[in-house]
Amino acid sequence: MLIAIGNALFRWRNTLFPFACALVFLPGPRVFADSIDALAAGAAIAFLGQLVRIMTIGLRYIIRGGRNRRVYAEDLVTEGLYAHTRNPMYIGNLLILAGVALASNSWVCLAIAVPLFVFVYVAIVAAEENFLRGKFGTPFDAYRRDVPRWGVRLQGFGQTLKSIEFNWRRVLVKEYGTPFGWIVGLCLLGLIRLRSPAVAAAHPQAGLLLSSILAVAVLAWGGARWLKKARIVVAD
Repeated sequence: MLIAIGNALFRWRNTLFPFACALVFLPGPRVFADSIDALAAGAAIAFLGQLVRIMTIGLRYIIRGGRNRRVYAEDLVTEGLYAHTRNPMYIGNLLILAGVALASNSWVCLAIAVPLFVFVYVAIVAAEENFLRGKFGTPFDAYRRDVPRWGVRLQGFGQTLKSIEFNWRRVLVKEYGTPFGWIVGLCLLGLIRLRSPAVAAAHPQAGLLLSSILAVAVLAWGGARWLKKARIVVAD
């Protein structure tokens, strides 16, 4: 049952970030007394998730984005961060989504969003592992025994960082859209909150800071997209 749900959810996984941004407007009891503090805390968690995604892609990109909106993998990747946790990209995604939910400063949003996103990724992972087990058999079973699904195996982490060259070109080409999405979303949320005179008075420099971050994000996204489309920077 969980595998079937995961296969269905896999087709719509790219809508999770826009959905998370919509959830931030759910009203509810406050998590922080100050809504800008909530924004900062959420941004910090989202940044951590983004860092996990960047490290994952830069060290060893996994071509497992699906085919025809279905679970698919070309090979069994066990290097890079995948040598230490089986789902580093999804861990990064969950951290970003949790950060966005926390930025809402609403216990209702947190109570709905976090369990929902965890269930979605648990189901998707069940579907992916079912596919990988069927395609790769014994090698996948050995990998599954050695590397935790959601936890992190720290043994050999330093050696992993030393032995694999970080591919910043691949990060630029593959990952410019994700940080743009959540950074712009949180900046706009903060600017909306600053329309309150009380919030603006408590954070007189926040408007300039958020506007500057927003401008940099837009310019960075445009620059990265141009470099990719013009093939000035290629992934590999």
